[in-house]
Amino acid sequence: MRLKLISCEVFCREMCAAVARSPNQVDIQFMPKGLHDIGCVGMLQRVQAALNSVDESAYDAVIFGYGLCNNGLAGLTARTIPIVIPRAHDCITLFLGSKERYLDYFNSHPGVYFKTSGWIERNRNGGELSQLSIQRRSGMDHTYQELVGKYGEDNARFLFDELCNHAKHYGQYTFIEMGVEPDRRFENKTKEEAAARGWKFEKVQGDISMIQRLVDGQWDDREFLVVQPAHKVVARYNEGIVASEKIAGPL
Repeated sequence: MRLKLISCEVFCREMCAAVARSPNQVDIQFMPKGLHDIGCVGMLQRVQAALNSVDESAYDAVIFGYGLCNNGLAGLTARTIPIVIPRAHDCITLFLGSKERYLDYFNSHPGVYFKTSGWIERNRNGGELSQLSIQRRSGMDHTYQELVGKYGEDNARFLFDELCNHAKHYGQYTFIEMGVEPDRRFENKTKEEAAARGWKFEKVQGDISMIQRLVDGQWDDREFLVVQPAHKVVARYNEGIVASEKIAGPL
């Protein structure tokens, strides 16, 4: 098969490694990491635009290196060829190899924040997506001193604790080692950040097999949703996570 892969750039190393081993011809397009920060409507618009720009006559299917990502893919519409979406709430399912493993780890490790090589090296600040992010538009990215200057000491303390102090809900960094890292720089950086915050640190072995099955075309319905032409992705609040519905009217 010849496939078009549209993927979040946090998977850059993993997707490139998997594509190199795939029996299929896979053309890759990476999208910027910050899409999930601009809200589901903005993310859908940009991912749909990327899909619409594909010359579908050249491919058998378009596959996506994304989870549902806070409903950012809900509404994504297939045109003339199938599209394939992992059954995943977010990217951690793909890094850990299954939604079941992710759920087990999440339930046994409350307050964990995951890191991978892509989350670290693709964590750019600034730019258009930063300006459009929900955090920027709502003021959630302000520093404490910026809030003091705008609202005064007492109000600033309350606003910072409630809106801006994202770390208060976390107490551990978990680095997912995927086997594609060139050295230990990403693991060491995560350790250093954990120590600076006074958080726990753990390294777990990732599992690239779900990513490999995505690019290899092994799309078992338990793991992947194949959306047929003239159908769209819809969110489901069950273990299937995503489903498809036929589009009413013209595309």
